Amino acid sequence: MTMHRILSSAAAALIALTGALTLSAPAGAADCPSGHFCAWTDANFGGQRANWSGDDGWWESYIADEDSSWANHGISGPGIKDHVKVYSRAHQGGSMTICLSPGQEVGYNGVANDQGDSHTWAMSC
Repeated sequence: MTMHRILSSAAAALIALTGALTLSAPAGAADCPSGHFCAWTDANFGGQRANWSGDDGWWESYIADEDSSWANHGISGPGIKDHVKVYSRAHQGGSMTICLSPGQEVGYNGVANDQGDSHTWAMSC
């Protein structure tokens, strides 16, 4: 085998390996700032995003009843409220539609879809 063929084969193998690694990387990591809870109007973290670092008793009109994916990038630690509870009515009224643990990202949930109107940070779900 010539040196050219060896190098060509090695290059092809490296490209194939790199492509495989790229495909296996996490595809759904949500773009949500550290310390925040985020909700998107579309599934899989698409569409318009809203994000909060604290409680919100009345979501803005573009996200209220339009939420389809969620991410909790809150900060955890002793005595810190790090879970997020989403509610179907303003001021944490109605039923809880979804609760996210620290670091949890949900690309879609049929029960919670288009139901959120408010949320609160909590110690647990």
